[in-house]
Amino acid sequence: QVHVGEWGGGLVQAGGSLRLSCAASGRPGVTYAMGWFRQAPGKEREFVAHITWSGSSRYYADSVKGRFTISRENAKNTVYLQMSSLSPEDTAVYYCAVAEYAPSTAWGSTRGYDYWGQGTQVTVSS
Repeated sequence: QVHVGEWGGGLVQAGGSLRLSCAASGRPGVTYAMGWFRQAPGKEREFVAHITWSGSSRYYADSVKGRFTISRENAKNTVYLQMSSLSPEDTAVYYCAVAEYAPSTAWGSTRGYDYWGQGTQVTVSS
């Protein structure tokens, strides 16, 4: 079982920045591929970004490419999502997810992850 917790959400004005953090605790010495998703009211949960366990590869949704950056500190088992140039369309609950047994090729889908955090609200005002 892997426990996942994210934090850092809040209210920000359009054009502003915010950094989300996510910590995963599981088997000692094991690092996991991790991702960020978001879900706006009335919409499906959508992929935002993914980072491999080593940090050597990163993938982004087209809607956030060039504005969001995913990174990680394996010593802390923590992944970050730096968000800049935020717009009201980025308003959503942001979820951190951990992949342990899921197919590694499914990183852009919710089925590519086994564990999820509770989510943190990001609200961007116009």
